[in-house]
Amino acid sequence: MSDGTPADLFFDAAITLLQRVREEEAESITAAGTLLADTVAAGGRLFAFGAGHSSLAAQDVVYRAGGLALMNLLAVPGVVGVDVTPATLGSALERVDGLASAVLDTAPIRSGDALVIISLSGRNALPVEMAVKARALGVRVIGVTSLAYATQTTSRHASGTFLKDHCDIVLDSKIAVGDAELTLDTIPAPFAPASTVVTTALMQAVVATTAATLAARGIEPPLLRSGNVDGGPEWNGRVLREYGDRIFYRR
Repeated sequence: MSDGTPADLFFDAAITLLQRVREEEAESITAAGTLLADTVAAGGRLFAFGAGHSSLAAQDVVYRAGGLALMNLLAVPGVVGVDVTPATLGSALERVDGLASAVLDTAPIRSGDALVIISLSGRNALPVEMAVKARALGVRVIGVTSLAYATQTTSRHASGTFLKDHCDIVLDSKIAVGDAELTLDTIPAPFAPASTVVTTALMQAVVATTAATLAARGIEPPLLRSGNVDGGPEWNGRVLREYGDRIFYRR
């Protein structure tokens, strides 16, 4: 590790990655935002899925002030975040064949909808099977992953394929294999992961593109406002009522 505090070096690494995805993934971000806008305009629903820490970026665009009200979390019991005990169970479930199919068979997702699947490695059975099954149902799939894993690791799916192989659009987070940006002679392992920072930024960039694309077509994007500003709850109540048949995170 070169000169600078660890905090400075982490910020530098994260900023460099953000600049890379801004420049190198611009076309894919536009395509992803357009796909979601097409789905909304056609009456479809939006879903996001991620396992473990990849779920954090999916959750960040669901029921979010400034976000699209139509974005729903596709939850797989035991793998959403790190609230499962023991935490290692979530990692084990990502490698279970058949789990994604069982979830999709009981989820409200249907043909004409769009699903964003977030998986840093894209190598485990769950995200690969999720993409394959979703596309077979007629769902458009956007994958958010690190393409480095596809060349430096092996797939854990029976097909030998990765998430990237089963998506309509792929966004590459540029995260290095191992997801740790810093090293130090006195620390035996690399540390300071940046995947959540970068992947969350990618997701928000796509949502921003979706909103602007809808507005350019003369369609008011179904956005939520903060419940902590005057008029926010009333605004959100209207949006939730208007699009209630496409929102599944409320009763």
